[in-house]
Amino acid sequence: MREIIHIQAGQCGNQIGSKFWEMISEEHGVDAKGNFAGNDIQKERLNVYFNEASNNRYVPRAVLMDLESGVLDGIRSTALGNLFRPDNYIFGSGGAGNNWAKGHYTEGAEIIENVLEVVRKEAEGCECVQGFQICHSLGGGTGSGMGTLLISKIREEFPDRMLSTYSVFPSPKVSDTVVEPYNATLSIHQLVENADEVFCIDNEALYDICVRTLKLQTPSFGDLNKLVSNVMAGITASLRFPGQLNSDLRKLAVNLVPFPRLHFFLCGVAPLASIYNLKFNSMTVSELTQQMFDAKNMMAACDPRNGRYLTASANFRGKISTKEVDEQMLLMQNRHSDQFVEWIPNNIKSSVCDIAPKGQTMSGTFIGNSTAIQEVFKRVNQQFTAMFKRKAFLHWYTSEGMDEIEFTEAESNMNDLVSEYQQYQEASAEEGQEEQDAMMDEQEEQF
Repeated sequence: MREIIHIQAGQCGNQIGSKFWEMISEEHGVDAKGNFAGNDIQKERLNVYFNEASNNRYVPRAVLMDLESGVLDGIRSTALGNLFRPDNYIFGSGGAGNNWAKGHYTEGAEIIENVLEVVRKEAEGCECVQGFQICHSLGGGTGSGMGTLLISKIREEFPDRMLSTYSVFPSPKVSDTVVEPYNATLSIHQLVENADEVFCIDNEALYDICVRTLKLQTPSFGDLNKLVSNVMAGITASLRFPGQLNSDLRKLAVNLVPFPRLHFFLCGVAPLASIYNLKFNSMTVSELTQQMFDAKNMMAACDPRNGRYLTASANFRGKISTKEVDEQMLLMQNRHSDQFVEWIPNNIKSSVCDIAPKGQTMSGTFIGNSTAIQEVFKRVNQQFTAMFKRKAFLHWYTSEGMDEIEFTEAESNMNDLVSEYQQYQEASAEEGQEEQDAMMDEQEEQF
């Protein structure tokens, strides 16, 4: 069986993670005490995310880590708290204090071995690990610093497994911490090198979806995290339930990542509608596709219309005909051909899973590899440069043993990433052909 090991780091990661486990438990019919009360389809592939303990109890294959105990104590005291294995709660005592260096080099490095021990133990208990999924934010200290430290250690120890991260990027207008640009730039530097798939999320885009589309007056973090959980559940639905056209983390990466460094994805879900509008909407594949590709429903603050899609993936759930899906994908590519690069002929991967989410007849999850994601990096880089020019706040990082060179390297790596996206956005099929002809001519001359 292809199992997934789930890791949540820092306050943001743990809050998203606990919402995710709420949703997965409900989908599979596992109650808050770990007892199974569902049907055969729910049980068939339960071990993608759960281990079976003694007396028919199911335990999530999750590792919860933080550098202070507050958030984990909060999870322990909720109804879901008893679901997780007590040994899998790992926390420090110092806290990272929004400092990437503390999470990556000092405080985080002290407890990283304990975390790896638990990860190894979980991996050993699996038949065939498909990969790891990590929830964290890039603006704080623990999720960004210790999260990226863990990612690099996992990459060393399990080089052939898929590593996907759900990373919360800094928002354009609202900022939770002043040193966010530093933490995010240093984290992106690590994610470019070590992760296989990075699903980019940001709070402001999630707020906009909640207010504009779901018509919630005052959205809470719980509402935002539910949107992220929908994406996480949609991506792995094919692994967990039977379907006509399957997809998994590796298939996703193979079809979505044309060049190894360009693995930062936009994501979205459908259907999204306010409770009042739901009864007036008809759910069709066409309607779902429309909403999935809608720029307003992207969970990162960038507009896909400003770039072009290198590749995209549409994962449908429910009783849907694959012929209808193929027709809609073709229609989408033809109708919006200027939004897709022409040098990748069929850029949309689709999958269909038979079981719809609870309370819905059908749903869709969208993942796009768009060159527009460079807007996010450009914005972070702008803020980073403004502060780094004056060396503001740098002493907090150097006092933890960091060197200024690391900041310069991280900045230039991010600039390279932006120019790579730009290069492929402007590239055309004819250009590629000309380059190929030129290379052939050169080779002929050599011989």
